[in-house]
Amino acid sequence: MKVYPINPVHPVKTPWPTVRLGEVLTHYTKYIEVPEPREYLKLSVKLYGKGVVLDAPVNGTMLKMKRHQLAKAGQVILSEIWGKKGAIGFVPPEGEGALCTSHFFLFDVREDKLDRRWLKAIFDANYLQEQLDAEAKGTTGYAAVRPKMLLACEIPLPPLAEQGRVVARIEELAAQIHEARTLRHQAAEEAEALVHANRNRSFQELSAHRTRARLDTVASCRLGKMLDPRFKTGVGSTPYLRNANVQWDRLDLSEVYQMDFRDEERAEFALESGDIFVCEGGDIGKAAIWNNEIPGCCYQKALHRVRCDRERTLPRFVLHHLFWAANEGHWLELKTQTTIPHLTGVKLKAYAVFVPPLPKQRWIVSELDALQAEVDALKRLQAETAQELDALLPSILDRAFKGEL
Repeated sequence: MKVYPINPVHPVKTPWPTVRLGEVLTHYTKYIEVPEPREYLKLSVKLYGKGVVLDAPVNGTMLKMKRHQLAKAGQVILSEIWGKKGAIGFVPPEGEGALCTSHFFLFDVREDKLDRRWLKAIFDANYLQEQLDAEAKGTTGYAAVRPKMLLACEIPLPPLAEQGRVVARIEELAAQIHEARTLRHQAAEEAEALVHANRNRSFQELSAHRTRARLDTVASCRLGKMLDPRFKTGVGSTPYLRNANVQWDRLDLSEVYQMDFRDEERAEFALESGDIFVCEGGDIGKAAIWNNEIPGCCYQKALHRVRCDRERTLPRFVLHHLFWAANEGHWLELKTQTTIPHLTGVKLKAYAVFVPPLPKQRWIVSELDALQAEVDALKRLQAETAQELDALLPSILDRAFKGEL
């Protein structure tokens, strides 16, 4: 069954009897005192019912604790420290023989009473968190979860045949949700690919009929101010943009830092509406346009400021041109074996751009922006759909435990 992280499901009224887990689980108490001098698998139990996965292996000679256990596939494993946050699940098949320290507890399942898939649904829903958290808070120390606490938790337990039927229905509905997610993701990728395809076609058509000019002949390019701890005195403190603020065709201004700028530096690194930011490193070619969102803002050296000559180029035309360059791999030549890839000012200024007449630029921008607006609207709709899908599985599990499936 596909596992999705969801909020805890509170214990609910059901038509079935509730039983303590001690009636269907048995604490596994077989220990080894001295691990062998070899590599052992290890397990990581994720929070909030997200399952159990393999962790980095460990050599038996490096272990300090005295009591260890070897897990069996299909056993329940509980984290002593994080069980109160839903760190509980089943040992996967690839976890057979994994070494568990004394901070984890193992349990065998009584399969004459319990379908493992039913208990897995309980774990996936994080159904036990409220009970375990309440028990752990009542203890001393760091609120550890002990085996007796888990075994005291109560779950609804229908007859075995009914467990199988309900779990099969959960899996069927979960598969449909997964398919809907996949289709939504594919639609988003296809829509984005359509924008790329139309941008490529526009600039490939230009390449067949137009010569190219250096970027610095139609725009001024300037790196920002170098960061330095000495510029954190609060004297002349000024907001500035950095690489993290620039996304593809948008600015993320949720966190804007400040540093000292002298009066002459504010003039040198000032921004005007229509300036293009181009990232020097990271996702090379990532760019966005400034629209005076923060008065008096400047920028740091991780960014290039491209200021277009409006009599020859439109900022959004140059922006699409830079995106086309990134899509076509024009920046790949920047990668070397000895340096971190970055877009130098020399290379950016020398980059050859098409400069069709302004009406042609406006037409290209209009076509590409209109298509991007439709894609953005689709993404917003898909985000709303994603929230609805996120709510479906918790609702399904809630209904399942109420006996309504």
